[in-house]
This record gives sequence, structure tokens and C-alpha cells, in this order.
Amino acid sequence: MLKEIAIADAYGAGFEFSSPEKILNLNNLSGFSAHDLYGMNGKYTDDTQMSIAVAELLVSQTEWTSETIASKFVECFKRDPRKGYSKGFYALLNEVESGVELIKKLKNDSNRNGAAMRSVPLGYIKNKAELIVKAQAQAAVTHNTDTAIKSSCAVALAAHFGVHERGQLSQLPHFLESHRYSGWNYKWAGEVTMSAIDTVSAAFSCLISCQSLDALLKKCIALGGDTDSVASIAVGLATCFDEYDKTLPSGLLATLDEPVYGLEFLDALDKRLLEFAAK
Repeated sequence: MLKEIAIADAYGAGFEFSSPEKILNLNNLSGFSAHDLYGMNGKYTDDTQMSIAVAELLVSQTEWTSETIASKFVECFKRDPRKGYSKGFYALLNEVESGVELIKKLKNDSNRNGAAMRSVPLGYIKNKAELIVKAQAQAAVTHNTDTAIKSSCAVALAAHFGVHERGQLSQLPHFLESHRYSGWNYKWAGEVTMSAIDTVSAAFSCLISCQSLDALLKKCIALGGDTDSVASIAVGLATCFDEYDKTLPSGLLATLDEPVYGLEFLDALDKRLLEFAAK
């Protein structure tokens, strides 16, 4: 899961809010593209780093509180500072030294997609009531709004549906509706904003219309807009469903530029997540 999220994130980052011409010419999975603003190439962003934080917190069996969640976010950033966060949040993560300090200084009233983009690993939680509580709690730390919390829960439930219930993608809309997490646009078309509703709608739309990671990744990028978040969520969810061909482009795997927290680290953490899910 995390390895696939990282590849999708790093690939999508090269097209984040890029021109239609760049997407048309370079969205062929042959290699990573440079980020238009930061210039990074083959590196994942906050989508993956914060998914790693959520995953590490899950497998550690640490008490799930606002403070422990915030502390893990700070820890993961401090050990591996990287671009990709919003300008304000990036500055704040550089400034603070603890989760407590982050909570005190953070304005957490955003309806953007930051909570949803890191929610896929929560699908490994077996108990759905526990999953909802933890999805709500992690979202509220940075995005304490009804829209953002709903989006976080929906993404986590979608992953759970694939991992623990072996659900079919065609059944996903009904499953979410039955748990009162409906209202998504499953026929999304056009550029994707950073709104949680838009991003999750686009991710679900792409997810249920493809059968392979290759096709899914290209389709997410072709939409334009916040491509790395859409791709991270959709590809992460795709790994949870048996019907998906989960082969990743070998060229992208070979050129991911993450020497410390790269493929070996992600594979090890993925293994721990699977062990957690099996308990």
C-alpha cells in the first residue's frame, strides 16, 4: 500500500496544477517529471509522509489522541523535511518542536483534502467503529470541519471494504451510502481542486473505472489540478481490492529518489501493516 502511494504521489507531484500541455505530453508513465514550483523530481510529498505517520502510529499501538497524532506528524517531518506541504503548514512544522505546540499554533478549520490524503492506511483497522473514531480524530488535528472529517472517514472505510470485507469496486458506492458516507461524484470530470469533497470524488471516480494501477495512475493525472493527492488516494485504495492488477511501472520503481525513507523502508512498514490487520 505505502509503496504504491509513494510512487503515485511522486509521479503525480510532477503534474500538480500543471498545464494541460505538460500533462498531455508527459503523462505516459515513462518516468517522473519535475514539480513546477519546487523542482523536485522522483520524490513523494506530504501525502505519503503523513500516510507514513498514520501507519506508524497504527502499528505502534500507541494511544490514539490529538497529542500523539500531532506528535507523529511533527516527528516524521523533522526526521525528513520535505516540500509539498502548504506554505503555512510547512512553515509551522519547521517552527514547532512538539505535537502539543503544533496543536496550540495550528488553525484547523480547513475543508481541504489534507486529512483524506493520509487516511488510506486506516483501512487496516478491523473494527469499523474504531476506524471511524480514529479517522475522525486524525482529521480533526489539522482539519476539524465536517467536510474534511467526512472525507477522511469515507477514504478509510473504502480501504476497509477492500481489505477486510473483500468487497467489489462496483459495490463501493452502496457500501459507503449504507454507512452514511455518501454524496460523492463518481463520474468526476475536469480539473480537481484541493477541496476534500472534490479530491475524494475524483479519486473514487477514477478508482471504480479502472482495473490496473497503470491505467488508474494515468487517469488520475489526466484530470489535472491536485494530481498527487488524487493519485495517492486512488492508487492506495486500489491496492486494497483483489480485482486490481497491482503491477507498478518498473521505471518508476527504479528511479524513486528516496534513499532513506524509500522502497525498502516502505516495504517493511507495509509488512507491519499487514501483520496489524491480521491480528
